[in-house]
Amino acid sequence: MTVRRLAPHATTIFTEVSRLATQFDAINLGQGFPDTDGPESMIEAAVRALRDGHNQYPPGSGIPELRHAIVADETARTGLVHDPDTETLVTVGATEAIAAAVVGLVEYDDEVVVIEPYYDSYVAAVAMAGATRRAARLIRSGGHIRLDVDSLRDAFSPRTRAVLVNTPHNPTGAVLPREDLEEIAALCREFDAIAISDEVYSHLTYDGVEHVSIATLPGMAERTLRISSAGKLLNCTGWKIGWLTGPAHLVEGARTARQYMSFTVASPLQPAVAHALRHEQEWIATLRKDMQDRRDELAGILTGVGFDLVVAQGTYFLTADPGPLGVTDAAAWCLELPEKVGVAAVPFAPFTDAFTDDWSHLVRFAFCKRPEVLAEAGRRLRALAR
Repeated sequence: MTVRRLAPHATTIFTEVSRLATQFDAINLGQGFPDTDGPESMIEAAVRALRDGHNQYPPGSGIPELRHAIVADETARTGLVHDPDTETLVTVGATEAIAAAVVGLVEYDDEVVVIEPYYDSYVAAVAMAGATRRAARLIRSGGHIRLDVDSLRDAFSPRTRAVLVNTPHNPTGAVLPREDLEEIAALCREFDAIAISDEVYSHLTYDGVEHVSIATLPGMAERTLRISSAGKLLNCTGWKIGWLTGPAHLVEGARTARQYMSFTVASPLQPAVAHALRHEQEWIATLRKDMQDRRDELAGILTGVGFDLVVAQGTYFLTADPGPLGVTDAAAWCLELPEKVGVAAVPFAPFTDAFTDDWSHLVRFAFCKRPEVLAEAGRRLRALAR
C-alpha cells in the first residue's frame, strides 16, 4: 500500500493521456516529447561508446568529460562559472535532479513554495521529503502569463526553505521576465531560502525573448541550484541525462540524496551528450528556429478551430481555452478527445491545488512534432468546429 504522503501522486495525467492516445491511435500532443532524433554525431558517439567498452559504472557525479562540457555550456549561456568536480552533478534526467535537490536539502518541518500551475513532479518531490507545500500562482496578464507577486509574498514565511522556480515554464510556455524573477530573488534573500530552478527549456525561447536564470541575479548564485537536461536540449528525452549546478554545499545535499536513488547514470550516453554540448551548438540553434515555426503552425491551427490561446514564448507548449467550443469541463474533455477526434491534450487541473479555479478551464497542447504530424492533428481537430 502506498504511503499516505504519496497516495495523491500514484499516477500522472501524462500516463493516463498517453494510454488513451495509444488505445485510440491518437496523435499525442499531450506529452512533451519530440518525434525526431537529436544530432546524428551525438548518436554515433553513443554507439562508439557502447562498442568501446563504456558499459560499467561511471563516476557517481558523472564522467569528467560531461561535467566539464556542462560547465562550459552554462558559462557560455549565462556567464555562471562552476567547478566541474564539486559544483556539478549528472542525474537521471531533470526529474531526478529536482527530487534529489528537494529530498537532500529540505527538512520535514520546512516549507517549500511551489508556483501553480506546476510540473507535476514538484509536488511529489515535496511529499517525498515530508515537507509542507505552500502555493503561489501565475496569472494571465493580457496576452502573457506573469507571476502573481502578492500570492508569492503570502506563500513565504520564516519556515520557507526553498522555492521551486520554472522558466521557461511547463505547462504554460511562459518565459518569466527579469522583474518577476527579481521578486522571487528578493524573498529568497529576505527569508534565507534557496531557489531550485528548473531551466530545461532555457534554449527554447521565441520572438526574440531571452531566458534569464535566477542564478544570475544579485545574491542568488550562492543560493540557487540550476537544473537542465539533454532531453529537451538535444531531442533525446529517452536517454534521461540531466544535471544540476550550483554552490558546492547545495550540490552536496543533492548528491547525498541521489546516490541512493539511482547511484549513477548511463555510461555510454554521457560521452555522447558531452560531444553534442561541445560540437552541436549550431544544431541547437536550428532547433530553436524550427520549434518557433512549429509553435506558429499549431497556434494557427488552434485559433482556426476556435480555441482562445495564450501564445507561448518558450518551451514546447501552448495554453488553450476550449471554452469557445462549448467545453465546460476541460479535464473530462481531454479524456474524451483521443477517442472523439484522434488527438490527445492534457488539462491544467492536475497541475494545481490551491488555485485550481484559475486554471481548470485550460488545456495544454505540445507542438514539438513534425510539421506533417501537426497538419494531420489540425485536420482532425477541425471536426470540433463543425
